[in-house]
Amino acid sequence: MGKITLDKVSKSFGQTSVIPQIDLTIEDGEFVVFVGPSGCGKSTLLRLIAGLEDTTRGTISIDGQDVTGAPPAKRGLSMVFQSYALYPHMSVRQNIAFPLKMANEDKAVIAKKVEEAARILNLTDYLERRPGQLSGGQRQRVAIGRAIVRQPKAFLFDEPLSNLDAALRGTMRLEISELHQSLGTTMVYVTHDQVEAMTMADKIVVLQAGRVEQVGSPLELYRSPRNLFVAGFIGAPKMNLIDGTGARKHNAATIGIRPEHIRLSSDGGEWTGKVGVTEHLGADTLLHVAVDGVGQVTVRADGEYQVRSGDTVRLTPDPDKLHRFNADGETF
Repeated sequence: MGKITLDKVSKSFGQTSVIPQIDLTIEDGEFVVFVGPSGCGKSTLLRLIAGLEDTTRGTISIDGQDVTGAPPAKRGLSMVFQSYALYPHMSVRQNIAFPLKMANEDKAVIAKKVEEAARILNLTDYLERRPGQLSGGQRQRVAIGRAIVRQPKAFLFDEPLSNLDAALRGTMRLEISELHQSLGTTMVYVTHDQVEAMTMADKIVVLQAGRVEQVGSPLELYRSPRNLFVAGFIGAPKMNLIDGTGARKHNAATIGIRPEHIRLSSDGGEWTGKVGVTEHLGADTLLHVAVDGVGQVTVRADGEYQVRSGDTVRLTPDPDKLHRFNADGETF
């Protein structure tokens, strides 16, 4: 079991409040991602759950048991950090076994758990190697293996992929998602990368300045952002946010339209614009278009779409995909 409940949890450092107050429930077996810009409080929130930071107010419960004052070792959680924190003089086998050895587990039990973790993570052929002989992705898998053998109630990941290159990040995203499916254990994952959040999460918690802006599935946040912050943060490339008075008459302070929800044509269309920079991504091409009376608009087109800088294009936003925001930045 790994249900985690935060009831009116807040955190201050001296007179500085970094998390004003959060109420949140993470259900048993869920993959929950905390996402937001740097300094939004996501890592602090994870450390509060782990017990690495003391709460200023509020209650943290795991499976209905109050653990607010419990030390990290008594919470039944395993944490994987951005830094692999492996012992360079130990083999992979010894690194994975280390927490069990420190807990005085039986040698036969340790050997069985290490072999099982290595099998799950495709590390069996590397058990006698040392960390310096492994790739970055393999070292991260060793760190995850060290967490797996403890058989925790939940895994906590603090930006575990940020030290990897783009190709390895994509591979590790898939491997961690597959690991969650095979283990069925609660996972709480911190990242500033909304692509990681969208591709991995069952539920996303969007944070800004220590406050929860919205909680929902990736598609819920994509389709129905609650406010301008979520609208601009979720989605790649981000939603076009346009002054409602200059673009359309929708009785809205701001109009939002995603790049993939704008139709391109050579004539007709609702807006007229001049193409500036184009980004060719293979399957897609992103056009940055200066639209008369609207401003800069990003459009996602097919990768084969033929256009050059300086060309005039016509744009038509899908009226069924428009988002309207009031003067307070809230969706209505």
